[in-house]
Amino acid sequence: MDEWLVAVLLGLIQGTLEWLPVSSEGSVALALTALDVGESAVADTQFALFLHLGTAVAAMVYYRAEVGELLADVPSWRPGDWFAAEQATLTFVVVAMGASFATGGVAYLTLETVVSSLSGGAFVALIGALLVGTGLLQWTAQDRAIERRTEIDLLDAVLVGALQGLAILPGVSRSGTTVSALLLRGHPGEDSLRLSFLLSIPAALAAGALVFVEVGVPSIAPGPAALALAVSAVVGFLTVGALVALVRRVAFWAVCVGFGGLAVVGGALLIV
Repeated sequence: MDEWLVAVLLGLIQGTLEWLPVSSEGSVALALTALDVGESAVADTQFALFLHLGTAVAAMVYYRAEVGELLADVPSWRPGDWFAAEQATLTFVVVAMGASFATGGVAYLTLETVVSSLSGGAFVALIGALLVGTGLLQWTAQDRAIERRTEIDLLDAVLVGALQGLAILPGVSRSGTTVSALLLRGHPGEDSLRLSFLLSIPAALAAGALVFVEVGVPSIAPGPAALALAVSAVVGFLTVGALVALVRRVAFWAVCVGFGGLAVVGGALLIV
């Protein structure tokens, strides 16, 4: 297949699946293998990480107002009351990124020995099943007063950050695990998406830069790789907006069931 057409296809896969509880990284790596244009399992995984730069740009543009506010809050941040309302999101991103670097660094160093879609698929499917159960529980209790968490804390940041770090492994969905963790912790659907997608920006930039510095552009030529990045950024921007708009219109329990169901299906497909 023509390498430029392959680039467009890979960009579409990354831009569409990055925000869903299906491993975009695993899907890109599998597509490279299926199209017989990749170099090796490790190189294909590295290219999938590199391609995250495109969706990082998409998230940065979509949440540009919040990104600007976070950057503006940096000079005034103080450790004394780090999860106070005015600086909670900035603290969440910083602490979660620290946890991501810790788990993701170990995962990246062991890529060659642990590249396996099976374990990742099982992990995502399990989380999805828990999320479906949570949604059904919310549905049965929807006529009662259900407490919703609107404040983020240290446990949220460490848990979500650690799970995001594991998503460097193919088969583990970054959005699936991080959004699910926030939903299971009681955060509303739109807040869960917002925090997860904001956190994806520094994580994706770091992962893509690490691959580029270490090996350059693996698997395909630089020209098609640049096209794949551009396609993933444009498609990613359109799909993240559509997903956020959808979550605003549906009930909280339905978000849990829908997101969890997709995670179960996506994880099961990787297992088989």
